[in-house]
Amino acid sequence: MPPTNVNVSSILEQLVEIPAGQVELRDDRTKQKWTAVVKPFWLGKYPVTQELYFDVTQEAPSLFKGRNHPVENVTWEDAVLFCNALSQMAGLQPCYALNATTEEIQVNVTANGYRLPTEAEWEYACKAGTAGARYGLLEDVAWFKGNSGRSTQPVGQKSPNAWGLYDMLGNVWEWCSDIYDQTTYGSYRIFRGGGWCDEERSVMATTRRRSHPSKFKIDDLGFRIARNQIN
Repeated sequence: MPPTNVNVSSILEQLVEIPAGQVELRDDRTKQKWTAVVKPFWLGKYPVTQELYFDVTQEAPSLFKGRNHPVENVTWEDAVLFCNALSQMAGLQPCYALNATTEEIQVNVTANGYRLPTEAEWEYACKAGTAGARYGLLEDVAWFKGNSGRSTQPVGQKSPNAWGLYDMLGNVWEWCSDIYDQTTYGSYRIFRGGGWCDEERSVMATTRRRSHPSKFKIDDLGFRIARNQIN
């Protein structure tokens, strides 16, 4: 039996409604730019905390301990399995399924359950209508190498962006759903936002990194949850 001590109502209260729009993305490696259309969706006000992760999975993988600190040291696969488990607890349709033939995780983009944001959704939500690389002064909005004390910090202590999202920059990088470049990097997935040990130049809304979905985990990489808006 799955754990039943997750307060589904409190999770719903921590989702922020993100309006429709569009965002221009760029890849500094390939020098490409492209525009993505973003449908309205819901996004977590905070990165997933260690408390919520434990309540759902009964696991505590983080190296820096603290119930309100963001969960870290999780792979992309860990993150999507968490999303599925949370969806099932809430009586929602899971977004991810394992293909038994290819052993790849497939995404149902129409499901009403919890999922990771796409990188277009992530950057669009991070900027919250602003045009710069950050939605405020770095010291005000983010934990990074210059102020973190060499550790993650409890979520929600820095100033939010204009849409009420906290810790989009700094504290921990956040896994996104997208494959980075399948031709060159295979199944590598994207993560965004910068972490507690990064220099100022890396903590920007436009910075893109990638790594292996089932093997890579580190103490400055976590995630936040998203959901489709379904009428």
